[in-house]
Amino acid sequence: MPLHPYLDPAAALDTRVADLLARMTLREKVGQLNQRMYGWDAYRRTPAGDFELTEALYAETERFEGLGALYGLMRADAWSGVGHGHGPGAEDSADLADLVQRHVLERSRLRIPALFVEEVPHGHMALDGTVLPVGLAVGATWDPALHRRAAAHAAAELRARGGHVALVSALDIARDPRWGRTEECYGEDPYLAARLTQALVHGMQGPPGEYFAADKAAVVLKHFAGQGATVGGRNSAESELGPRELHEIHLPAARAGVRAGAAALMAAYNEVGGLPCSGNRALLTGLLRDSWGFEGLVMADGLAVDRLARITGDKVSAGALALDAGVDLSLWDEGFTHLAEAVERGLVSEETVDTAVGRVLRLKFRLGLFEHPYSRRTPMPDGGRALSTDLARACVTLLHNRERVLPVGPAVRRVAVLGPHAATTAHQLGDYTAPQRPGTGVSVLDGLRRLAPPGVEVRHARGCALTGDDRSGVPEAVAAAAACDLAVLVLGGSSARTPETEFDANGAALTAVSEMTCGEGADLAGLRLGGAQYALLNAVVATGTPTAVVLIQGRPHVVPDTAGALLTAWYPGPWGGEAIAEALLGLTEPAGRLSVSVPRSAAQLPVYYNHKDTEYGGYVDDSAEPQYSFGHGLSYTSFAYGEPRSTGRTVEVEVTNTGERYGSSVVQVYVRRLVTPVWPRTLELCAFDTVRLAPGERRTVALTLDDGRAAGADSVEIRVAESARAALTVVPVVLDLRA
Repeated sequence: MPLHPYLDPAAALDTRVADLLARMTLREKVGQLNQRMYGWDAYRRTPAGDFELTEALYAETERFEGLGALYGLMRADAWSGVGHGHGPGAEDSADLADLVQRHVLERSRLRIPALFVEEVPHGHMALDGTVLPVGLAVGATWDPALHRRAAAHAAAELRARGGHVALVSALDIARDPRWGRTEECYGEDPYLAARLTQALVHGMQGPPGEYFAADKAAVVLKHFAGQGATVGGRNSAESELGPRELHEIHLPAARAGVRAGAAALMAAYNEVGGLPCSGNRALLTGLLRDSWGFEGLVMADGLAVDRLARITGDKVSAGALALDAGVDLSLWDEGFTHLAEAVERGLVSEETVDTAVGRVLRLKFRLGLFEHPYSRRTPMPDGGRALSTDLARACVTLLHNRERVLPVGPAVRRVAVLGPHAATTAHQLGDYTAPQRPGTGVSVLDGLRRLAPPGVEVRHARGCALTGDDRSGVPEAVAAAAACDLAVLVLGGSSARTPETEFDANGAALTAVSEMTCGEGADLAGLRLGGAQYALLNAVVATGTPTAVVLIQGRPHVVPDTAGALLTAWYPGPWGGEAIAEALLGLTEPAGRLSVSVPRSAAQLPVYYNHKDTEYGGYVDDSAEPQYSFGHGLSYTSFAYGEPRSTGRTVEVEVTNTGERYGSSVVQVYVRRLVTPVWPRTLELCAFDTVRLAPGERRTVALTLDDGRAAGADSVEIRVAESARAALTVVPVVLDLRA
């Protein structure tokens, strides 16, 4: 008997989709658009240690004669309640995925497999998944090639465990660091975010093509669009964006992701132009599909479709609005479960349903799920720890070193490692992280004890807690600092959730636990650390012992520069302590550069570098300039830049290592529009590259300007420097773009 066309792997992709769609009932179609269940509710462990499926899964697959997609089958964290002992680990995730998939295929008349959708914000958010540094740390690396390799590894882990689709934060631009999800952003600049988004897609999905390789995953880029500009830095609030700000700042990363072939985008919670993104047809259809030609999937964020009932009146019409706007796949919503009723009531056409179902089916075909519905049983890829550590090394950023206390010199024989972050890895991980097995990771204290030269004594005192004003531990820390040649003070914030965290319906922190100062739902009105941390800093510096402060954080915090040196490593992942220790000891160079400006206080905000080119003064009571500008970062050596030369769209500059150590410099090219039909921005990043030089070595670096940064201008200034602030002081090259 000949195969139905949709089951024939030799048939054209469009033919397979059309054939299967024509065979489906409306009930089956609606089922393909629903992602209603939490994956952790689909299974339980038996006393014998095996997995068994739950009645909840049986009911869900019975409801729609199958299952379109299942979210978070392998998710593990405080919200899901999944941990070691009862959740799926690296050794049995594939068994669980196959058990669920077998059930779905048995319940589906047409044997349509389910998509398994997982969170992969900085590594697969599952037990035994490799944890990578967070997005803000990746932004500080300014290294798309390294990010691409790490993304490829995360995709291979996901597929080896039976997952198919990776949800990854990439599109949010950090414009207000009070926002708790700042850690998920690549930074404040659209061009840097676009380069890193492109690298992410190429790493996870591979080269653009019809089908995915067995070790590649489909990427859902989130969030589209403008979520990084919510009012007051408050999660899910409105974004008051004009069309120009939206297109110049918040859309380039998404555009780059679409051009790179991203399989899907996630509509954001916030509104654009008065309509929430999940119900915004002008955004999801007019711009994304009609203007950009995007043919992939659009997924709603968790419960976002049901929120539309606030303007439609009920959840049935909310589902119809989202579908008609361009959402193809829901997430935990009730609204999409009533799409058949919405069709019967004339709220949306079955043709619109068919279009969305076609996109879901197309992705399943592209992933090869009809031929290979079960996991491929490929081994977990090696090298995750090495990649995570390489990223951590690349993100360590030296902000100042005025007293040259770093790197640690031979005269230092006793080091005091102090502060609430000194001896723990729990706060190095960031939000959206699965529980770690005991002993996983390296703290700063561990790293220094292991890597310090023989004969160097390393002492430790915690000093204070992360939050609050309890200073009872400060005297012990002060005594340790006074008895040593160097104090390393490890301060910062935390996105660590615990079972005591109260959660909103969509998994955001509703009431942050005592040490949670960052992450989804943990927004700040100010940018200060806990009061006891400042007391500890002041007391340690007052001892006169040379002090280096290390910040482990998910957003820029305001920290006085009273210590001899200041580094930030953001949330560098489990092995970040090793990378930090290497940089402190001079075994590696601090290679990171800021992807966000660091303010002097929250009262200054906004302080991003690429503001409009308006002559504004400082405040009466403070400077308007950031403490440290976008692109800033020091090395243990020094560099000299020659005068840039331009040939068409290519800029060349000679860079010389003028110091005594090997080091790297991130060459940053900024454009300043001169003759332009609209009011320009002060500066806009348009190219960058990293050059690594031995002492005395000189090299000519050639960079190609990004065409989009100067679009619409007749002439521009090109400025080449090591940071946005430095770019304002260098001699520019003027380019006439009309030539």
